[in-house]
Amino acid sequence: MPNIKSAKKRVKVMETKNMQNRMVMSSLRTSIKKFEAAVAAGEADSAKSLYQSASSALDKAVIKGTIHKNTANRQKSRLAKDIARIAE
Repeated sequence: MPNIKSAKKRVKVMETKNMQNRMVMSSLRTSIKKFEAAVAAGEADSAKSLYQSASSALDKAVIKGTIHKNTANRQKSRLAKDIARIAE
């Protein structure tokens, strides 16, 4: 446990930021799982709308600094490939 005032503040700030990052990542993973479930079921129409929500969640995570922009772009690319595969 920290004794210095600034160190105590750092602990509080990091707890808050950790909680915010966990909330963002949880909603991000949920949206991606919903998309993958639609792809697995072969539902092209719902997969397209779920792709947009997953893509939006990825972009929001980048803006908030939770994930790196290249990671988000890589994941969006992979999701787009899944849509192309079931659209055939």
